Amino acid sequence: MMRLGLIHVSQETNDFNPQLTTLRDYEAFGLYEGAEIAARMANAGQIGGHYRGVAETGADVETVPIIRAHAVAGGRIDLAAHRFFLDKIRAGLEAAGPLDGLALQLHGACAAEGIDDVEGVQAALCRDLLGPKVPIVLGLDHHGNVTRQMVEAVDAIVGHRTQPHDPFDTGRIGAALLVRLVRDRIRPAMAFRKIPLVTHQEQFLTRQGPMKVWFDRARAMERDPRVLQAAPFPMQPWLDVDEGGWTAVVVTDGDRALAERLADELADLAWSLRDDFLVREAVGIDEAVRMADAEPKGVVVLSDTGDTVFGGAAGDSNLLLDAMLRLKVRGPALVPMVAPRAAVRLTEAGEGARVTLPLGGETATAFFRPLEVTGTVRRLHGGKVPVSGYQDSEIDMGRTALFEVGPALVLVSELRGVGGNLPDVYRPFGVEPRDCRIAVLKTASNFQYFAPMTSRVIRADTRGPGQSDVFTLPWSRLPRPIYPLEKIADRSTPRASRGVAAQSARTARN
Repeated sequence: MMRLGLIHVSQETNDFNPQLTTLRDYEAFGLYEGAEIAARMANAGQIGGHYRGVAETGADVETVPIIRAHAVAGGRIDLAAHRFFLDKIRAGLEAAGPLDGLALQLHGACAAEGIDDVEGVQAALCRDLLGPKVPIVLGLDHHGNVTRQMVEAVDAIVGHRTQPHDPFDTGRIGAALLVRLVRDRIRPAMAFRKIPLVTHQEQFLTRQGPMKVWFDRARAMERDPRVLQAAPFPMQPWLDVDEGGWTAVVVTDGDRALAERLADELADLAWSLRDDFLVREAVGIDEAVRMADAEPKGVVVLSDTGDTVFGGAAGDSNLLLDAMLRLKVRGPALVPMVAPRAAVRLTEAGEGARVTLPLGGETATAFFRPLEVTGTVRRLHGGKVPVSGYQDSEIDMGRTALFEVGPALVLVSELRGVGGNLPDVYRPFGVEPRDCRIAVLKTASNFQYFAPMTSRVIRADTRGPGQSDVFTLPWSRLPRPIYPLEKIADRSTPRASRGVAAQSARTARN
């Protein structure tokens, strides 16, 4: 019997969100160990994909689940959380007994206090514990930042093949590849190319535009039986790290020259499309709100691009709410707001209370200021909210209030949750999203959960930790030059970090 370890630890870091991510954020989405992982996750997300992929191979496999931890994107994780996961990985692998392979499911864009490459550290720890001969397949979100430390620690890397993401698919293909490496004793050859590119999020969807061209070429490469994986990684644009930038990764069945050539081809293709990735679609705030209000039927999705909770923003932007109130839109309009102090105050006021308070701008104070509003507390809720169609079956939003402010139904939550991006988070408050005219989503691309009821999607060009304007973000560590922050003609132009070197894996593990 083949014994495969399974580790899933995932968080996407936004360096422009000042609020640290802690273990409480992971607990809000479920932090599981051992047998509980299979009991809860065997049919969902990347873990569910692993179990499906293993079954499809027909191999006699025992999966040994070690830890599953997921937190919604946010600021850097604190050192306590970083050390907690290193300890859990170490203890879990030591207790697992002999393993034939490891499915390592991470995000790829996680940073901690003083540590740029959290996942490189985690992968290196796994390699140290398992030794050089046990295959490790690393599954990443395709918005990850692939580093040399990751590449040197694992045998193969796979990434999400679509945006919106399909983590189940990534788990499935990663498991199938891992079984092949173990069963067929394949010695993979992996090549990667860093691309000096950081672009906004508006061209990230893989079903259209330049991203489709790039990802379609990767799929075409995989039709060659010698190619095990071809993975483009357009790094999410709010990770300010020493080794940042886009990446192309190719894994072949032992053919180093082929892997190198195809990695170059993928990198060259992305570089040739660099200006196409910069095409902007978002419109000004007032224009976006007027366009949404003018639509004859709802639900109109109004994308708050700068406050994308799924991209790690804090969720406390009030810019669209302010415009709705100023422009006197017709309601009802759904507006999520992550505002712990306001959530506590509304909870203490109680249902039915008329309250005046400052709303928004609690966390990302470099981008937003509180807006004084008056409204009525319509419904209160505390704790976990059941959701469907997501990788988790319930989300802890903390103390949460449905606060009616003029035409807006503001969902004020203590914890980030999913930033109102799932319709189910409104239903415990007696609100059916289908009956509303406008829904503000704290994302620039993950509109799929509202898609069945959406009449139109309008991107608003809002500022914030997730803004599309990459030029005015306060970069300090990103290696330079990098396009388009500097105009460079050659993707091979040497780059140098402007920050202090990241800690070594050995130092971080101590």
